[in-house]
Amino acid sequence: MASAAIFSSLRRRSSPSLEAFLAPVDLPDDAVLEALRAVSTSFSGKDKKAPFFQGKNSRSLIRKIGVVSVLLDALSDLGLSRISPTVFLCLKELYLLLYRSKILIDYVTGSSKLWLLLQNHTISGHFHDINQEISTLFDVFPLSEINLCEDVREQIDLLRKHSRKSRLLIDRNDECKRLKLYHFLNEFEKGEIPDMNELYIFFVEKLGICNVERCRSEIEFLEEQIVNHDDDLEPSSSVLNGFVALMRYCRFLLFRFEDGDGDGDLGKWKRRNKTKGLISREIADTFVTIPKDFCCPITLELMHSPVLVSTGQTYDRASIVRWLEEGHSTCPKTGQMLVHTKLVPNLALRNLIVQWCMANGIPYDPPENNADCAASAPPSKAAVEATKATAALLVEELANGTPRAKNVAAWEIRLLAKTGRENRDYIAEAGAIPLLKRLLPSADAFAQENSVTALLNLSIYDKNKSRIMDVEGCLGAIVGVLRYGHTTEARENSAATLFSLSAVHEYKKEIAQEDGAVEALAGMLVEGTSRGKKDAVTALFNLSTHPDNCARMIDSGAVRALVGALECEGIAEEAAGAMALIVRQPIGAEAVGKEEGAVVGLTGMMRCGTPRGKENAVAALLELCRSGGAAATQRVLKAPSMASLLQSVLFTGTKRARRKAASLARVFQRCENSSLHFGGLGLGYAFAGRDTSFAADVSMPVSISVPVL
Repeated sequence: MASAAIFSSLRRRSSPSLEAFLAPVDLPDDAVLEALRAVSTSFSGKDKKAPFFQGKNSRSLIRKIGVVSVLLDALSDLGLSRISPTVFLCLKELYLLLYRSKILIDYVTGSSKLWLLLQNHTISGHFHDINQEISTLFDVFPLSEINLCEDVREQIDLLRKHSRKSRLLIDRNDECKRLKLYHFLNEFEKGEIPDMNELYIFFVEKLGICNVERCRSEIEFLEEQIVNHDDDLEPSSSVLNGFVALMRYCRFLLFRFEDGDGDGDLGKWKRRNKTKGLISREIADTFVTIPKDFCCPITLELMHSPVLVSTGQTYDRASIVRWLEEGHSTCPKTGQMLVHTKLVPNLALRNLIVQWCMANGIPYDPPENNADCAASAPPSKAAVEATKATAALLVEELANGTPRAKNVAAWEIRLLAKTGRENRDYIAEAGAIPLLKRLLPSADAFAQENSVTALLNLSIYDKNKSRIMDVEGCLGAIVGVLRYGHTTEARENSAATLFSLSAVHEYKKEIAQEDGAVEALAGMLVEGTSRGKKDAVTALFNLSTHPDNCARMIDSGAVRALVGALECEGIAEEAAGAMALIVRQPIGAEAVGKEEGAVVGLTGMMRCGTPRGKENAVAALLELCRSGGAAATQRVLKAPSMASLLQSVLFTGTKRARRKAASLARVFQRCENSSLHFGGLGLGYAFAGRDTSFAADVSMPVSISVPVL
């Protein structure tokens, strides 16, 4: 990636990428020859094993560097004292030229074969550029100032003449392969499926992509180009998506589901995927200092998706979105008022972060659902047809394959459904949902985890929610994984699936009435991992929004679990939001009122919570007083420091929080003997009394997102 960016920037004469600065330009004179010899030595033997593509250009460049090595040997024999300053200046330029040549050779040796074919003309241009620079350098190289033997002079003269006469060379065989690759894409574009034998001859015999792992490598490389592409990158992201879809189709058509996909490989693939995104841990393990400009000013952590605000400052998207949702209208770093809240992706900085991570061996997981990542062109017809064909292959294997092949098919559906509404639609249309449901009770832990996570990813597309709920027994099977799943991840993903499905109001009651569903969510909220608790509380919040679920929430122990969650950082505000909905009904208010820690936990959030948490806590207390009667009101009113807490929210809370606080103050004002407790809240009462609009119904916006796994 970094190497590609270097040569793209050189071709466009724009700023070089981060890795270009790894070459020490300011070499002292006594180190120049040693550095040159070290770089030139790295080319030895490479002419005997030229890259798969760009073979002629690579061999030609390597031979030229061999002649340069002869010159370096001669200069070493002369000694540094006999070399003039002008020669040293040219040698430093030669070092940069050799260094870039090395990067180019390494790049064509280690890059994706499909990418090299697609970039055939551009990469040939890079070789031509270097040939031209070699010619220019030796035209001005002061050979007359060096006492070289005749043999060396002749070789340098030949090198100069050959470089001067060199022309742009585009290998005919490589170009034929590139056109054949586009031919397959065009067949999909016309709605036709390419012949399997032709695909086998091309990809396996001609390109040497002969196993599952190589297919995956090709797909991953192309996907990286799409995520990190520049506006002027060719081919376009839409075309690249088509080649990704073509390669994915070939992976299943040519290698099916048994080759290279044993339990060991699948487990390794799974472990590798789970390490993605653990950037902070990786940095800590390698003791790498993150450049200050790469850190978000809010969290001081490496940015995943840097965006610009109206003041010109850059923040991580998740952090600044949270800041704005909390009601702030200023720039966190400068304090200036934001003219607008539009966030503009900082693609230049993101590319630098990606290159820095690669240079330091740190995994970088760009967010898949962010607007800047999803802003690519809509999928081409070729990509659509290839994806449909792939989905059909996967579903066929789910229906008729061996147990291990079904497991692999579920895993691949899980991956394919991670991104793109279209992908989720095609998979569901092909009939995957009933077949995935069959794997949910599987004794194979991987099969169960892959199938429930595939359903989670499919459920993000709204149309698929009804498809899942319409499959007989599917909801019960998902709840079964939640209660008895083999792995923690399977149970957590089933909770997230219930949350996703409960976004549809008609399904909330059906989910709550499913045997054991609410009990299992409450249990996860009490005893689960941090992520499990988050999945559980968001699902419970959604279920709480249906008025018919209140009794079910009480009987299942969800209320007690939500009260306990008020003390857990990260889920407290969602728990308070769910409680605010439950206590709207008298039976809910009664149940919450019986919990010893309810009022204490809510007032604690008013004191130390986030702006959104304070808003939810005040709303819950307000609804508790309205629905719980005089006893509940007196209990809230007598909470320690309630007067000062309420006054603080009245003046510093979000707009909604101030409205709830004003309504709560009026409730207390009407309470018998309230003046004994709220004598210091006169200004708040006056504020509440003047504006009757604060008596509006409770509104509980909670920031929740469904994970894509």
